[in-house]
Amino acid sequence: MTGTHSLPRPRGPVPAALGALVVLGLSAGPAAAHAGVTASDPRALAENVTLSFTSEAESDSAGIAELRVVLPKGIAPDAVTLKDAPEGWKLTATPDGYTIGGTALATGTDAEYSITVRRLPDEKSLAFKTLETYGDGMVSRWIEVPKDGEKVDNPAPVLQLKAAAPGAGSVVPSPSPTPTPTPSATPDTVPPEQPSAADPTALAAAPNAEAADADADAKETGRGTGTVLGVVAAVLVAAAVGAFWWLRRSQSPSRG
Repeated sequence: MTGTHSLPRPRGPVPAALGALVVLGLSAGPAAAHAGVTASDPRALAENVTLSFTSEAESDSAGIAELRVVLPKGIAPDAVTLKDAPEGWKLTATPDGYTIGGTALATGTDAEYSITVRRLPDEKSLAFKTLETYGDGMVSRWIEVPKDGEKVDNPAPVLQLKAAAPGAGSVVPSPSPTPTPTPSATPDTVPPEQPSAADPTALAAAPNAEAADADADAKETGRGTGTVLGVVAAVLVAAAVGAFWWLRRSQSPSRG
């Protein structure tokens, strides 16, 4: 009689491992899309930092056409400039951040771009809440900021910052030099006016005035000299008259 032989049953941990692989294969799916950000210099108060963003595509029917970003506290919209973006995309400032977009990307293509920030604020982390708009109107909202390590469904791109470099901080402008006050002119300090080189009339008048002063001095000197000579002549005449009178008297005969 031919007996039937049953297959040996596998022993050991092999069945358990095969079961685990089956469970993992059934539960595995496409990776969840997300939005992220990296920095060329992720330090607080760093200047002229390049921030690179990636928004993964999650639509099977349309491509990303626009991204709207809300800037964190400490970064003003006018402190952001576009560095690199998909062809034809432009950056436009908004009251709380900016939008960047243009022709919709091909379906399944991630949106990658970079901006330059004038200076990062003095914070430990920065969250960039982002809205993704697709060509068919679908909107993905990456706006949740996890706290205390909790997991959220739609996390915003968050940049972790290191401590500021030594000496980093606000630049204090050097004070303007204080002008030296000019003393008020007084009659004792006002110098005599000099003729201007640009005024030929004044230049011509100056020598004439000097000549007139010289003539006046000469006339005054002449008057003084004439007075002295007149006095001397009078004295000489008086002396001559006296001498003549004395000689005549001495020569007249005496009366007895």
